[in-house]
Parts: sequence; structure tokens; C-alpha cells
Amino acid sequence: MAKILVVDDEVDLQMLIKQKYRRQIRQNEYEFMFAVNGRDALEKLGEDPNVDLVLSDINMPEMDGLTLLSRLNELNPLLKSIIVSAYGDMENIRTAMNRGAFDFITKPINFEDLTITMEKTLEHVRHIRETMKAIRENNILKMYVDENVLNFMGSKEYESAIMVNENIEGTVMFIDICGFTAISETAPADAVVSMLNSLFDLMVKEIIAQEGYVDKFIGDAIMAVFRGDYHLDRALDAALAVRHKINQVQGPESMQHFQPKVSIGIKSGDMVSGNIGSTSLKRLDFTVIGDTVNSAARLQDAADENQILISEGCYERVKESFHCRKVGSIEMKNKTKPMTVYEVLE
Repeated sequence: MAKILVVDDEVDLQMLIKQKYRRQIRQNEYEFMFAVNGRDALEKLGEDPNVDLVLSDINMPEMDGLTLLSRLNELNPLLKSIIVSAYGDMENIRTAMNRGAFDFITKPINFEDLTITMEKTLEHVRHIRETMKAIRENNILKMYVDENVLNFMGSKEYESAIMVNENIEGTVMFIDICGFTAISETAPADAVVSMLNSLFDLMVKEIIAQEGYVDKFIGDAIMAVFRGDYHLDRALDAALAVRHKINQVQGPESMQHFQPKVSIGIKSGDMVSGNIGSTSLKRLDFTVIGDTVNSAARLQDAADENQILISEGCYERVKESFHCRKVGSIEMKNKTKPMTVYEVLE
């Protein structure tokens, strides 16, 4: 629904507008507001900033239409106006246009012409607002997404990539911040969010440094995926780096001298990669699923503070490159046999 402010000291015009546009008003296409002069109009715009269009006369007491035009630009540069006046000489038209009027219509009003002009102006307003919204969304996106990723998102490769569902081999890593949930229940909200974001930032940098990517943030935990050559080795290097960096962090006093620690679970194997979610809600998450993912989550859940746990299969692949210690067997949900696990030391 378009909201239109009519500014004219002729009271009869209000009744005429309501009569001519009664169908559009009844069908919620137009909503009209009225002001008797420029000063009254500014007050009404201050009370309701959602006006889309101003129709204004020129000759009015207290504040005329040309003065109002100058003030409208200061109030809202996106607000468009049409001058509707009996003073249709070239000087008034040029002055109105120079002060920002979108169009000029002379009295007596041809309502067919007025309707066409209003629709043209409202369409222009809608286009500007959509453009501004896109710019804001793009700027927000740039705050969180790397420029190379944005460029890729605009390519044909991206369109085809997001539709691909495939079986892949890779390594999944779950990192949990130990004891953070209990701290978050007592510490100030701002301190909790600030601390969590700073810890996540440290972890993400180490994951990216090893060419992994963050699949998702889950509360105070991270799920990361590594693919390509030596994906398990790179995941372990990232895990060791994360543990080292987090151990150097000192928690703020507002969080009762909280000392961050992490527990990490890592598992390599086959996974299904694809867009998972609800198409009806238009909420799809490009992620990986499968037993490898579930096992990595279970390993993290079994890990103590500062522990990095891996499966026996992973240990066999990296035992010559990493110093590990056998922990033993643990029961895992939905597994008929216990899993033998190893702790990665260095």
C-alpha cells in the first residue's frame, strides 16, 4: 500500500481526492494523509516517516510548497514529491524541479494524468528502496563473507555448485569450548557474546590456515570440514594450533576468571555433501552428513579438556607424523561395538 501526503490549503481538494480514489482506498492500494500547508506537512512527516509520496500545492500560508520542497530533501532524500498547482508558469516549474520535485501537474487537476504520474513516481520510489535494501544487504554480507566468495557467488559455477549432492571423502572436526554453557548462565550477555566471538575468531583463523572451512557454529561449538590432499593431517594441525591458541587466552573478570579450554573430536571417512533443510521454509544448509560426522561429534563429546580424540583408523594413517596415545575403547551411540580411540598429543 502506498502512503501519500497531500499538502494543500483548499479543504475541498481532500474530499475530491477521497472521491476520485475511493476504490484504491477501499482496496488498500492508497492511503492518503492531508496537511494544510508546508509546516503542517513537516509535522505529519515527523510523526509518520513511512510516507512514499508528497503531492503539494505552491501557494499556501505559513510555508509554501517551494519552501517545503527544500525542507523535504533535508528530512528524507528518498522521499519524492509532485507539485500540483495552478501556477504552471515556467519559472515555478524550473524552481520546483531544481528543488527536487519529481514532476509537475497544473490545476484544474486531470485525475487520469495525476494517477499515471503518481504510479510512475511510486514505481521510482519502490525501485530506489529496493536498490538501497540490496546495497545494505550487500554491505552486511561483506562484513561476514570474503570478497572472493562473493565473486564466486555471482558466478555460474556457484549456481551449479549449490545444486550438487555428492559422496565425498574428508575429515570432520568438532571443537567445543568446555564449561562455556555454565558460564553463560551467570555472566552478562554482552560479555558472553564478546568472549564467544573472540574465541571463535581464533579457531576460524587456524581452520582456514589449514585450508579447512567452517561448516557451522553450534552454540559454543564449531563443526569444520577438511577436503583434498592430506585432509586428516591438516585437520590435526589445525586442532593442535587451536588448542595452543585457546590455552593462551585469559577470560575477562566479568566471567569469574574463566579460563577457556577446548575438547576436540576428529574423524575421517566418506560423507554425503549437499543442500539439507526445508525447501518450503527456504532454509537450506549446504553441509555434510553421515556416520563420519556423527562419529566426530561423539568423539568430541567423549574428550576431556584439552583432549583431541581420533579413531583407530585415523591413528593408523597419521601415527608416523603425530605423537598419539591410546586411550582405550568407548561406547558410542548407535554402534554395536566399542570404538578404540587415541589422543593426539603433539
